Amino acid sequence: MMATTHAFAALALAAALALVAPQFAVVVAVAAIVGGLFPDFDLYAGHRRTLHFPVYYWLLAAPASAVAVLVPTRTTVAVAVFLLAAALHSVTDVFGGGLELRPWRGISDRAVYSHYHGRWLEPRRWVRYDGSPADLALAGALAVPGLVVFDGVVRTVVIALLAVSAGYALVRKPLVAVAERLLERVPEPVLACLPDRFLPIDESDLERIGD
Repeated sequence: MMATTHAFAALALAAALALVAPQFAVVVAVAAIVGGLFPDFDLYAGHRRTLHFPVYYWLLAAPASAVAVLVPTRTTVAVAVFLLAAALHSVTDVFGGGLELRPWRGISDRAVYSHYHGRWLEPRRWVRYDGSPADLALAGALAVPGLVVFDGVVRTVVIALLAVSAGYALVRKPLVAVAERLLERVPEPVLACLPDRFLPIDESDLERIGD
């Protein structure tokens, strides 16, 4: 799924919290968006492994949430929502496609790495690939609570992220074709520095995906 889809999912959670504690509305919105995007900051360094923790984020989020309930300050609430958003992102990556240059082919068996289990979790492919029409539709649906509950800068950010989502979905497949043509002209030393998931693969290359 797109990073923005994860951000909208976290923001939908934040919208519910904002209704209960409106004094923290902006705090939970910002923490949700940042936390929802945060795991994908590992995009070029062990993607879905370096900053994705489908179990450990929850183990941190549980006590952080308890502290936020008992001692509700801007800091405790922000930390709790950030961790919940990151945990939600890491888990829901399982429901998307695998790690490969053309995820719509459904070749890769790696969705997200679980450090707790010491292995890759397989993709369910409920959303076939990031930027797919289904992914864009999901992003739009998840953005609705944020648009309804929040206003001002937060609503503007949601609209901007929706525009980014639509633009990415529009060029998702053409971008891969462009990337493959560029890779044909990249010198071998540079090619060796690129993550394997950016390289065209065949079924025989599956063991290298995501390393």
